[in-house]
Amino acid sequence: MVIKNVNLETVIGVTSKIPENTKMEIAFAGKSNVGKSSLINALMNRKSLARTSAQPGKTQTINFYNINDELYFVDLPGYGYAKVSEQEKAKWGKMIEKYLHQSKMLQAVFLLIDIRHEPSANDKQMYEWILSNGFHPIIIATKLDKIKRSQVQKQIKIVKEGLEVEKDTIVIPFSAETKQGREEIYDLIDSMLAQMADEPQE
Repeated sequence: MVIKNVNLETVIGVTSKIPENTKMEIAFAGKSNVGKSSLINALMNRKSLARTSAQPGKTQTINFYNINDELYFVDLPGYGYAKVSEQEKAKWGKMIEKYLHQSKMLQAVFLLIDIRHEPSANDKQMYEWILSNGFHPIIIATKLDKIKRSQVQKQIKIVKEGLEVEKDTIVIPFSAETKQGREEIYDLIDSMLAQMADEPQE
């Protein structure tokens, strides 16, 4: 996959209508500060199009990035941030759920988990939620550069066991620093685009 052009096309809030896109969508979910903006920027080959922030809970909207006019990266609000009121959390939850339910073009959900830690209760909940909406999350194990190479397989096992993943779940270790894992993600997206092109249009 070669990124030629990228633009932030649609931003929706709690009350907005889900856009009726005609191109494939890939959604990115993950708790606050797991490195979601960094991953999206690395995939888009842009330094700061998706706003990275030291202040968790910054993304409070769903952002649709048009990639090469052939697909959308959909940045979902980070979850599980303690300083946000329960009411706000419930609103974001509803917004994410509405999107997962209503989007006709959503092809895959990438769930980001920090490779250094066992998945949290929020991570597990999100994983189950994505499953219950009919998607099989692809796990991106972020912050790969923060652990020794010798620990990688052990940490992946902890992530898989913590989430109780389904047998064939794809787990891709990723580092925003070194870009390790990026090519694997591109290959995955390319195969989804190819698959979609082969499907008969309604």
